[in-house]
Amino acid sequence: MARGPRCPLGLCLLLLLLLLPGAAGADAEEPGAGGAGRRWPDMQERLREAAALCRRYWTLLSCHVWPEDCEEDAGWSLPLPGQQYLDVLATWYHRFLEGDGDHINDLSGLEADLRLRLHGQHLARELVPRAVRRHLAQPRPRRALALSFHGGSGTGKNFVAGMLAERLFRAGLRSPCVRVLIATLHFPHPRHLDRYKELLARQIRGTQGRCGQTLFIFDEAEKLHPGLLEALRPHLERQHPEAPGDSDTIFLFLSNLGGSAISETVLQLLRAGLAREDITLEHLEPRLQAEMATDGGFGQSALVRERLVELFVPFLPLEARHVGLCALDACAARGQPCPDAALQELATALVTVPREQPLFSAQGCKSVSQRLSYLSP
Repeated sequence: MARGPRCPLGLCLLLLLLLLPGAAGADAEEPGAGGAGRRWPDMQERLREAAALCRRYWTLLSCHVWPEDCEEDAGWSLPLPGQQYLDVLATWYHRFLEGDGDHINDLSGLEADLRLRLHGQHLARELVPRAVRRHLAQPRPRRALALSFHGGSGTGKNFVAGMLAERLFRAGLRSPCVRVLIATLHFPHPRHLDRYKELLARQIRGTQGRCGQTLFIFDEAEKLHPGLLEALRPHLERQHPEAPGDSDTIFLFLSNLGGSAISETVLQLLRAGLAREDITLEHLEPRLQAEMATDGGFGQSALVRERLVELFVPFLPLEARHVGLCALDACAARGQPCPDAALQELATALVTVPREQPLFSAQGCKSVSQRLSYLSP
C-alpha cells in the first residue's frame, strides 16, 4: 500500500495558521505596515517551528506504521503511554486496512499444483506440503517454520516458492504479507551490513505487524552475509508460550548450495539401477550436509548449526523428459499447442551433463518459455 503524503499534518497546520487574524492573506496588511509588520517575522518563525515539529511527529508515526520502509529515525520518542498508543495504532492499521485476512491456506490446491505442475521433484512434492500442513495445524506454534531448498539452477526452487505463496495468500507474491529478498539485489555491499541488518529487522517486524501470517523468501541464500544470517536467528528461535513472536511466519531459503552433491548422488543411484522415484531423502541428506559443512556462509551459520532450519529439501537434477513437460506447460499457459518442430529444437539445444554420461539438463527448466519464443512457430 502506498504511503501517505510526507507531512499532511503540517499542511493542515499551515493552512490554519494562514487563516488566523493577522496572518498574511488577501485582507492582511503588508509586512512592515504597523503592528502586523512587526508580528510577521514572529509568525514565520512559529510556522517554521510548527512544520519542524510536524515532520518529527510524522517520522515517528510513519516509522511505527511502515517500519519496513522507514529510512530515518525520529531521533526521539514519546513517553511510554504515547508509545503504547502508537503500537496499538500501527497494529490496528495493518491488521484491518492492509489485509490480515489475505491468507487462504489452500493446502489441497498446493498439493494439486505440485502434482500437476512440478516435474521430476517427487521429494519436494512430498516434503513441502507435509511440513507446511503440520506447522499451520498448530493453534499456536512455538517457533517459525524454516525450510531450505537446495539444488541446481532451474530445478524448481523458485517455482515451488511461488506456488506456496499463491496457495497460502490470496494475492500470492504480491501480498503485503509476503517478502521476497534476493541476496545480491537487496544486500549487495558488505560495508553496509549494519544498515542491512536494521532494514531487515524493520521489514520482518513491519510485515509481521501487518499480518497474522507471513512468508519470507530469501533467494540466493548461500550469498547472504554471515552477519545477516545471525540477525535472522532470533526470528527462528523457539518463543516463550506467552510471548508475541514469529509463530505464524514461514521462512524459505533458496540456494544452489549442495546442488553438485545432489547431482552426483542421483547419478550414482541411477547407475546402480535405482529408479528415480525411489530415491529418498535418506539417500541424499548425508552428501548434502557434508557439502554444506564446507561452506563458510549459510552452511556454517547458526541457523544450520543449531537446527533452526527444520527441513532441507533437495531438488534433483532434471532430465530431458522433464524439460519437455515444462515446455508443454509453457505452451498451455499461452493457450497454444507446442509444435513438434519447436520441441525437437528445444531438445537439440539442451546442454546436458555430465560429459561422460550426459543425462541431466544443465539449466533445468529455467527460461524454457523464453527459449520457446525463439524456436520454430
